[in-house]
Amino acid sequence: MCGRYASSRRPEDLAGIFEIEKWEPEEALAPDYNVAPTKEVYAVLDRPVKDAADRNPVRQLRTLKWGLVPSWAKTPEGGARMINARAETVYEKPSYRRAFASRRCILPADGYYEWVTGDAERDLEVEGKKKRPRKQPYFVTPADGSVFAMAGLYEFWRDRTLPDEHPLAWWVTCTVITTEAETAPLAVAPAEGPRSLADIHPRMPLMLTPDRWDAWLDPFRTDVDDLRPLLAPPPEGLMRAYPVSTSVSNVRNNGPELLKELEGPEEGTLF
Repeated sequence: MCGRYASSRRPEDLAGIFEIEKWEPEEALAPDYNVAPTKEVYAVLDRPVKDAADRNPVRQLRTLKWGLVPSWAKTPEGGARMINARAETVYEKPSYRRAFASRRCILPADGYYEWVTGDAERDLEVEGKKKRPRKQPYFVTPADGSVFAMAGLYEFWRDRTLPDEHPLAWWVTCTVITTEAETAPLAVAPAEGPRSLADIHPRMPLMLTPDRWDAWLDPFRTDVDDLRPLLAPPPEGLMRAYPVSTSVSNVRNNGPELLKELEGPEEGTLF
């Protein structure tokens, strides 16, 4: 799964990378090195500009809430649990299939965090007492330093308890699509520990290579059979992973120091 990631690029930089035509400076987000569910995140999407006479799609950078709320949901409470959608079933699940058909987006990231689970029964001796070791977090990022373009979906939800003119009457939420983690060796592997993404966790965000961006974002492409090939995993060997401080495990911690590469797992952690 993907439950935490980093997103520090400025909107100006994202606009250049994704050829964005419209974004609102007042919606700019501060760099976030510990993005967690329910936070506001950047999303790249193609859709007509609201209230514009021209209804042709325009590539936009928008801020959405991470955790998808289906349009038919009675309340938004389930959104925090719907942060991921499986690539293998996203096109048929009731919560996602309508969004998959016409509301696809890209969620730009520096990379994502994942925690090595290791052997849950393995304990450490600490001052004569057995203590369960902490899970070691790893940061997974493109080896060439490029943006990690995570495949996503977005959805609109109307809060019927509020009047139309209320600023919170509409929620726009999103989810990250995940796929099976690569079993091939990492492009750059840590000195000790996992040698592939699958050694860290069996799932990973579906990364879209630039040759798929236009097709993925095109809202006029609605045929499921035409879209399913876009869910194929990217070529292997593009990623690197390295251990980072367990400070990232606390969502209150946020700063570039969370991305600092450690020489090895922290003492008392798995691996």
